[in-house]
Formats: sequence, structure tokens, C-alpha cells
Amino acid sequence: MDIVVRPKILVVGAGFAGVGCVRRLERRLGSDEADVALVTPVSYQLYLPLLPQVASGVLTPQSIAVSLRRSRKYRTRIIPGGAIGVDLKAKVCVVRKITGEIVNERYDHIVLAPGSVTRTFDIPGLTDNARGMKTLAEAAFLRDHVISQLDLADASQDEAERAARLQFVVVGGGYAGTETAACLRRLTQNAVKRYPRLDPKLIKWHLIDIAPKLMPELGDKLGRSAQEILRKRGIDISLGVSIAKAGPDEVTFTDGRVVPTHTLIWTAGVAASPLMATLGAETVRGRLAVSSEMSLPGHDGVFALGDAAAVPDEAKDTEGAVCPPTAQHAMRQGKHVADNVIASLRGQRMTPYVHNDLGLVVDLGGLDAVSKPLGFELRGLPAQVVARGYHWSALRTNVAKVRVATNWALNAVAGHDFVATGLLSRSSAKLRDFEHTNAYLTPEQIRERTETG
Repeated sequence: MDIVVRPKILVVGAGFAGVGCVRRLERRLGSDEADVALVTPVSYQLYLPLLPQVASGVLTPQSIAVSLRRSRKYRTRIIPGGAIGVDLKAKVCVVRKITGEIVNERYDHIVLAPGSVTRTFDIPGLTDNARGMKTLAEAAFLRDHVISQLDLADASQDEAERAARLQFVVVGGGYAGTETAACLRRLTQNAVKRYPRLDPKLIKWHLIDIAPKLMPELGDKLGRSAQEILRKRGIDISLGVSIAKAGPDEVTFTDGRVVPTHTLIWTAGVAASPLMATLGAETVRGRLAVSSEMSLPGHDGVFALGDAAAVPDEAKDTEGAVCPPTAQHAMRQGKHVADNVIASLRGQRMTPYVHNDLGLVVDLGGLDAVSKPLGFELRGLPAQVVARGYHWSALRTNVAKVRVATNWALNAVAGHDFVATGLLSRSSAKLRDFEHTNAYLTPEQIRERTETG
């Protein structure tokens, strides 16, 4: 009796790209055509662009974390763990499960969408003292931490310590850093009214970036508009400046200034997942070099997309242009790569990925925003309507949309609340605690595992 073994499609990563790919495969592949498995350390898809609103308490954490186990109709097997290496020759992905067990997952087709990690530099004290904004846990902790600084300042009798507790430094003038500074500044500005012993003038937010412009992708006019909004809120913006040294209670800028602070938030860009380095294939600034079909040249059945892949941007005439690591591209690449995987399975022709950028939105909290949909420059309330409308429509489930809309409405009516849960009070929760960049294997270690396994 012949036993038919279905091809196995292994998807790595449950971000916009990975989940988009899995859901498309489930809808368009017959149940007898292939088995689908998803490697992810968490069983939810995180809507990253709204993390600053979680950090400021406008949204609850669960409102932007869409469960992958909510529906019973999906047939994908979820493997709870993280991919730490891939052997392209043996067609094996090495996975460290959340239990700590390391297993070899064989595949016929693999879709690599592990996303990115916070980009750091060799700055003394950075990973030991900075906090990131890349995960749900980081955003939730940051909210607790900021509110706790107000409590500690209120309780302190030392004027120097009080001043240090009320200074906050955000590094990174991109979307994440700008929105984080804007949203958290509003939180502290409203919260300090409940602390009669604290002088509101002592609360100082610093936003610094080594680049000469804030969010240069927006263009000069919108970039200046964003800066004006932030400066009106009392945020000190320093461009052409970075961090020279980070300590537990002070930060030294590259221009020589020393700022006493217990809060350093690092959002200075992202880097491709270290998983890409384990493949031994060509990379472009750490991102896997793939074709416009998102396949890896010379390796059948290997696809990569999202933040971890240098996908050629066919919508631009510029030679060598690659798609930026944005949610907008990742969502569409996920669906497109699923179609190409199916075409590969069925012996059909794969198609190149082409997408014209729809524009940019930056939500600065309240009624403030700057947006550039389809090239039209918007400010204020119209920009805010576009920004929140885009985010709301991009949420994957109706449950998530209802939760987010309800949170926005409640915050608009009732304002911020200033409760620190205290759940993470005993954890240091610094940048190094969330970015497990030392968990990956070397190509030699991977070969040793696959050859002996």
C-alpha cells in the first residue's frame, strides 16, 4: 500500500509577513496539498505600529495582540519556539522550543519571516541601561516604569534625584522614536497634575537622533510640522547627536552634555534577525538577498520576506532599491509569497512582488498627527483621521478593531489613567533582557546537528 506524504511548508515568524503568508496558504491550498507549520515563540500577531499607544496607556496590550489560536478553522500547526538556525542543504530548521528543547524541523518549502531586532551599537552601557520598544512586554513595562518615576520623584526628598527621575531620553528620530516621545510626553504632562508636590517644569523629554532631519521620509514640510508639535509640547529635540555613554542614572551625549536620568529609550532603527546570518547565503546589510519573487537564488523552496529580506523594490526606477522594512510592505509580501509558494508546489510560474507605497502616517497623540497618504500632505485632525483609519483597517480581526476603537473612544472621553501595575517591578527589563541575539547557532553548529541528527 502506497503512503502519500504531503509536502511540508514551514513558516518562520508570526509578524505581518508570516501570518499573512500562513492565512493565505490556508485559504488557497487544499488540505491534501501540503502541511503548514508556523514557528513562533508567542501565539499572537503583534500590531507593532501601535506600540507607543500601549506604552502611553491609550490602548491595552491585548487590543493589539491578535491571538493565533482564537479560531478553530485554521489548520496550521503552531510550533512554540524560535528558529535559531537553518541548514539549506539538509532542508532543516533548528528550533529552540519555549521549553528549552532544541529540535530539527524538516521542510520541503520554508518561508523566512523572522522580522528584525533593535539595532544597537558598541556604546558603553547601552544594552545594560537602555529600554527598547520592539515587543509588547517592553511597551507594557515602559508604561509602568515611566509612571513609577513620577511616584519615586514624589517620594524623594533629594532634589537632584527628583530632577533625574523626571528627565527622559528617547534616542531615534524615526516613526517609533517620535511617536514614543510624543505619546509618553502627553502621559507625563497629564499625570503630573495629580502630583501636587511635583513641579511640572521639572519634567523634561529629550528626543535625539544622529540624522540631520526628523523622519526625512515625510519631506521637509511635514518633518518641520512634526518638530513644531513636539517642541510646543516641551520636548527638546537634538539632531546630529547620539549617545556616547549610558549609565544607570545618567546619559552622556556625543556633544558632551550629561543628562541625569533613569530612563533611556532606544529606538534607533532595526536590524534583520540574526537568523539570516546562519544560512551562509548572501545578505544586504544583514537582510537576505532574494529575487523579486522573494525566493533565494540557487535554493529551491526557500523564500524570505519582510524586515529580514532585501526584496527588490520593483515599483522604483532606482537600481538596487529594496523595499523598506514597514508593515505596509510586510503584509502584502506575506500574501504574495504565499501565492508564489503555491505556484512552486503546482509547477506554475511565480510572479514578482510590486507595490506602490501608499504613504506614511505618524500619530502624535491627541488631535496631532502628520500624514502623507498617496503623496498628499496632511496635518492636524485630517492627518489624525487618516492615521487612525489606516491602523484600524489594517488590524486583522474584527475583535481587535472593536477593542482598539473602544480604547480610543474611552481615552478621548475619560483621558489617561496613571496606574502602574507593578507586575514587572522586580525585573530589570532592559534592552538586553528582551533581545535574545545570542541564542542563534553558527553555521558549523547547525551542520553538526543536522549531520548527526
